[in-house]
Amino acid sequence: MINRISTPFSYSSAVAAGDYVFLGLHRGFGQSFTEQIHNTFSHLKETLSQLDVPLDNVVKVNVYLKYIKDLPEMEQVFCEYFEKDKFPARMTSTTEFFDSDCLMMIDGIAYKGLN
Repeated sequence: MINRISTPFSYSSAVAAGDYVFLGLHRGFGQSFTEQIHNTFSHLKETLSQLDVPLDNVVKVNVYLKYIKDLPEMEQVFCEYFEKDKFPARMTSTTEFFDSDCLMMIDGIAYKGLN
């Protein structure tokens, strides 16, 4: 069975298929990188909760930063949301976003079979 959490746009914020949840882009809002990354994690947790999957079950993320200078802060924030030695696999890159106020986005995969 496939379960989708739709958005008003042409993508789903998450698609649960079998034991996995495929997370579409999640971005945060705010004036600073700090506000945006914490808001992004709030949205990720909210999306996952709709599928009864905890944030700890995220196994892979792709993080897209507008500015590479935000990488050290991103590292610190990941330590706030994930236990040491239980981080998801991650790829981080920089890109330009369509929305000029966007400083970062995350997508990824979570495993729901642990519930």
